[in-house]
Amino acid sequence: MTLRPFHLAIPVDDLAAARAFYGETMGCPEGRSSNEWIDYDFFGHQLVVHMAGGAGARAHNPVDGHDVPVPHFGVVLRPEDFAALADRLEGAGVQFIHPPMTRFAGQPGEQSTMFLADPAGNALEFKAFADDAMLFAK
Repeated sequence: MTLRPFHLAIPVDDLAAARAFYGETMGCPEGRSSNEWIDYDFFGHQLVVHMAGGAGARAHNPVDGHDVPVPHFGVVLRPEDFAALADRLEGAGVQFIHPPMTRFAGQPGEQSTMFLADPAGNALEFKAFADDAMLFAK
């Protein structure tokens, strides 16, 4: 199957803060927009932030010794793109939920991962695999 871009719409409570975070901090090109929403090219996918009061309550699940926020979303990047994004975010002073790290070291599914939140509280995870075949490995 050929991967097609996904579309995800998320709530935010401040469009200017969302624009600064996704456009400037994350470096995502802006597409169409209105006074109520903004489209972004989110690593080749369509992310739309909508004025809707923020992300709301969160739950957490334990994964490999860390509490992972639920819900969350993100993109699986190539290792070099993951490293570049981590450097960009660290340079911008982003506060991580979980800083860049290796999860499941030496096991099937070993991956680089990092968690952060946008200004509205939406949790994001970015990950990378040395071998993409490990994405669904048991």
